[in-house]
Amino acid sequence: MILAALVMNTQGKPRITKFYVPLGVEKQQEAIRTIYSALSQRPEDSCSFVETENIFGPDTKLVYKHFATLYFIFVIDSSESELGMLDLIQVFVETLDRCFKNVCELDIVYNFNKVHTILDEIVMGGQVVETNSAEVLKAVQDIWKLERVGDLNVPSVRGIGSYRSKS
Repeated sequence: MILAALVMNTQGKPRITKFYVPLGVEKQQEAIRTIYSALSQRPEDSCSFVETENIFGPDTKLVYKHFATLYFIFVIDSSESELGMLDLIQVFVETLDRCFKNVCELDIVYNFNKVHTILDEIVMGGQVVETNSAEVLKAVQDIWKLERVGDLNVPSVRGIGSYRSKS
């Protein structure tokens, strides 16, 4: 199972956090600090897997990929494949690249709702649901179209008042 998905910059600022196991806010913040500490101390030529028993318990690992100024991180348990998670990170980044035309940190900061939607199309409840970047992008574009249509169909504030019952 995927326990968490994170995107953080090289200064340790979390840009996207999604925890699939219940953790309190303080525990989440502690986990983010510990994850950043573990990643920032690793040499560039080391492997992309880190044991994280002290953060999430036994048989858990961080699988990460470093792109430019961002770390893309999945925290997994022993039932998930480390290499499969590296492929999933690649799918996530490719989808972001297609969506934002060469994604950068600012795209993620200013479009975090869209990034969460993309992540939700790939992983739901800690389980991988889609690994085809084109299918993910198509589903996300359909969702965005529906949201835009929904915004157009919402009555204005002035119009809402006319629906009140007259007493």
